[in-house]
Amino acid sequence: MPEFSGHVFIGVSVDGFIAKPDGDLKWLTERDLPFEETGYDAFMESVDALIMGRSTYETVLEMDEWFYTKPVFVLSTTLDPSSIERDDVSLHRSIDEVLAAFAAAGLTNAYVDGGATIQSFLRAGLIDTMILSHAPVLIGSGARLFGELTEDIDLELISVGSLPASFTQTKYRVVR
Repeated sequence: MPEFSGHVFIGVSVDGFIAKPDGDLKWLTERDLPFEETGYDAFMESVDALIMGRSTYETVLEMDEWFYTKPVFVLSTTLDPSSIERDDVSLHRSIDEVLAAFAAAGLTNAYVDGGATIQSFLRAGLIDTMILSHAPVLIGSGARLFGELTEDIDLELISVGSLPASFTQTKYRVVR
Protein backbone atom coordinates (compact mmCIF):
# COMPACT_ATOMS: atom_id res chain seq x y z
CA MET A 1 0.00 0.00 0.00
CA PRO A 2 1.43 3.43 -0.91
CA GLU A 3 2.33 5.78 1.93
CA PHE A 4 -0.53 8.18 2.77
CA SER A 5 0.15 11.83 3.51
CA GLY A 6 -2.62 14.22 4.59
CA HIS A 7 -2.39 17.99 4.23
CA VAL A 8 -4.66 20.81 5.40
CA PHE A 9 -5.18 24.22 3.75
CA ILE A 10 -7.96 26.17 5.41
CA GLY A 11 -9.21 29.62 6.35
CA VAL A 12 -9.93 30.20 10.01
CA SER A 13 -11.08 33.12 12.14
CA VAL A 14 -8.67 34.39 14.78
CA ASP A 15 -10.87 32.73 17.41
CA GLY A 16 -10.55 29.34 15.73
CA PHE A 17 -13.76 28.91 13.72
CA ILE A 18 -14.06 27.74 10.11
CA ALA A 19 -17.76 28.56 9.64
CA LYS A 20 -20.56 30.31 11.49
CA PRO A 21 -23.18 28.12 13.23
CA ASP A 22 -25.36 28.17 10.09
CA GLY A 23 -22.39 27.26 7.84
CA ASP A 24 -21.98 30.82 6.55
CA LEU A 25 -18.52 31.64 5.16
CA LYS A 26 -19.06 35.29 4.15
CA TRP A 27 -16.81 36.41 7.02
CA LEU A 28 -14.01 34.69 5.04
CA THR A 29 -15.02 34.87 1.38
CA GLU A 30 -16.12 38.51 1.25
CA ARG A 31 -12.79 39.98 2.30
CA ASP A 32 -10.35 41.68 -0.06
CA LEU A 33 -7.84 38.83 -0.03
CA PRO A 34 -6.73 38.05 -3.60
CA PHE A 35 -7.17 34.28 -3.73
CA GLU A 36 -4.15 33.85 -6.01
CA GLU A 37 -1.93 35.30 -3.26
CA THR A 38 -2.83 32.65 -0.68
CA GLY A 39 -0.65 29.90 -2.16
CA TYR A 40 -3.70 27.72 -2.80
CA ASP A 41 -2.81 26.98 -6.44
CA ALA A 42 0.68 25.76 -5.51
CA PHE A 43 -0.81 23.73 -2.66
CA MET A 44 -3.32 22.08 -5.02
CA GLU A 45 -0.49 21.17 -7.38
CA SER A 46 1.17 19.28 -4.51
CA VAL A 47 -1.79 16.97 -3.77
CA ASP A 48 -3.34 14.10 -5.73
CA ALA A 49 -6.95 14.41 -4.56
CA LEU A 50 -9.24 15.79 -1.87
CA ILE A 51 -10.88 14.11 1.09
CA MET A 52 -13.74 16.06 2.64
CA GLY A 53 -16.68 15.46 4.91
CA ARG A 54 -20.37 15.71 4.14
CA SER A 55 -20.84 19.28 5.40
CA THR A 56 -17.96 20.60 3.32
CA TYR A 57 -19.18 18.69 0.26
CA GLU A 58 -22.71 20.07 0.63
CA THR A 59 -21.32 23.61 1.07
CA VAL A 60 -19.20 23.26 -2.08
CA LEU A 61 -22.20 21.98 -4.06
CA GLU A 62 -24.08 25.20 -3.24
CA MET A 63 -21.33 27.36 -4.74
CA ASP A 64 -21.72 28.81 -8.23
CA GLU A 65 -19.12 26.55 -9.81
CA TRP A 66 -17.26 23.31 -9.14
CA PHE A 67 -13.64 24.41 -8.87
CA TYR A 68 -11.87 21.14 -8.10
CA THR A 69 -9.79 19.65 -10.89
CA LYS A 70 -8.76 16.57 -8.89
CA PRO A 71 -10.77 13.61 -7.62
CA VAL A 72 -12.86 14.20 -4.50
CA PHE A 73 -13.38 11.48 -1.87
CA VAL A 74 -16.33 12.32 0.41
CA LEU A 75 -16.26 10.79 3.88
CA SER A 76 -19.78 10.43 5.32
CA THR A 77 -21.86 7.87 7.17
CA THR A 78 -25.13 9.70 6.42
CA LEU A 79 -24.93 11.02 2.84
CA ASP A 80 -27.21 9.25 0.37
CA PRO A 81 -25.09 7.63 -2.39
CA SER A 82 -27.59 8.85 -4.99
CA SER A 83 -26.62 12.45 -4.15
CA ILE A 84 -23.19 11.87 -5.73
CA GLU A 85 -23.72 12.88 -9.35
CA ARG A 86 -20.18 13.60 -10.50
CA ASP A 87 -17.79 11.00 -11.95
CA ASP A 88 -14.86 12.60 -10.08
CA VAL A 89 -16.55 12.27 -6.65
CA SER A 90 -16.79 9.06 -4.63
CA LEU A 91 -18.48 8.36 -1.30
CA HIS A 92 -16.82 6.44 1.55
CA ARG A 93 -18.22 5.47 4.96
CA SER A 94 -15.03 5.32 7.06
CA ILE A 95 -11.44 6.52 7.17
CA ASP A 96 -10.26 2.96 6.47
CA GLU A 97 -12.53 2.77 3.42
CA VAL A 98 -11.38 6.11 2.03
CA LEU A 99 -7.72 5.19 2.62
CA ALA A 100 -8.19 1.88 0.81
CA ALA A 101 -9.82 3.66 -2.15
CA PHE A 102 -7.06 6.25 -2.16
CA ALA A 103 -4.38 3.54 -2.21
CA ALA A 104 -6.24 1.51 -4.86
CA ALA A 105 -6.17 4.58 -7.09
CA GLY A 106 -2.39 4.88 -6.54
CA LEU A 107 -2.75 8.21 -4.74
CA THR A 108 -0.60 9.31 -1.81
CA ASN A 109 -1.05 13.04 -1.06
CA ALA A 110 -4.47 14.21 0.12
CA TYR A 111 -5.92 17.64 0.73
CA VAL A 112 -8.03 16.94 3.82
CA ASP A 113 -10.84 19.49 4.22
CA GLY A 114 -13.69 20.12 6.64
CA GLY A 115 -13.58 20.55 10.39
CA ALA A 116 -14.78 17.12 11.52
CA THR A 117 -12.74 15.37 8.83
CA ILE A 118 -9.58 17.27 9.72
CA GLN A 119 -10.16 16.46 13.40
CA SER A 120 -10.64 12.75 12.65
CA PHE A 121 -7.54 12.57 10.47
CA LEU A 122 -5.49 14.43 13.13
CA ARG A 123 -6.63 11.99 15.83
CA ALA A 124 -5.72 9.08 13.54
CA GLY A 125 -2.21 10.51 12.94
CA LEU A 126 -2.87 11.05 9.22
CA ILE A 127 -2.12 14.77 8.87
CA ASP A 128 1.45 15.76 7.96
CA THR A 129 1.17 19.51 7.28
CA MET A 130 -1.32 22.28 7.96
CA ILE A 131 -1.52 25.69 6.30
CA LEU A 132 -3.85 27.98 8.25
CA SER A 133 -4.89 31.33 6.77
CA HIS A 134 -6.18 33.46 9.63
CA ALA A 135 -8.86 36.02 8.74
CA PRO A 136 -8.70 39.22 10.77
CA VAL A 137 -12.06 38.65 12.45
CA LEU A 138 -13.60 37.16 15.59
CA ILE A 139 -16.90 35.43 14.83
CA GLY A 140 -17.63 34.14 18.34
CA SER A 141 -19.22 30.79 17.57
CA GLY A 142 -19.60 28.16 14.89
CA ALA A 143 -17.69 25.16 13.61
CA ARG A 144 -14.31 24.91 15.30
CA LEU A 145 -11.27 23.88 13.32
CA PHE A 146 -9.91 21.81 16.19
CA GLY A 147 -11.87 19.65 18.60
CA GLU A 148 -11.09 17.59 21.64
CA LEU A 149 -8.03 15.37 21.53
CA THR A 150 -7.01 12.34 23.57
CA GLU A 151 -3.39 13.53 23.59
CA ASP A 152 -1.32 16.53 22.56
CA ILE A 153 -0.31 16.89 18.93
CA ASP A 154 3.02 18.67 18.64
CA LEU A 155 3.56 20.99 15.70
CA GLU A 156 6.73 22.40 14.17
CA LEU A 157 6.44 25.86 12.65
CA ILE A 158 7.58 25.82 9.03
CA SER A 159 6.68 29.40 8.13
CA VAL A 160 4.59 32.37 9.11
CA GLY A 161 3.74 35.31 6.92
CA SER A 162 1.35 38.08 6.19
CA LEU A 163 -1.08 38.17 3.31
CA PRO A 164 -3.05 41.10 1.90
CA ALA A 165 -6.21 42.28 3.70
CA SER A 166 -4.58 41.76 7.14
CA PHE A 167 -4.59 37.96 6.88
CA THR A 168 -1.77 35.92 8.37
CA GLN A 169 -0.74 32.45 7.27
CA THR A 170 1.07 29.80 9.26
CA LYS A 171 2.37 26.49 8.02
CA TYR A 172 3.06 23.64 10.43
CA ARG A 173 4.46 20.15 10.20
CA VAL A 174 2.88 17.60 12.52
CA VAL A 175 5.61 16.09 14.68
CA ARG A 176 5.44 12.30 14.91
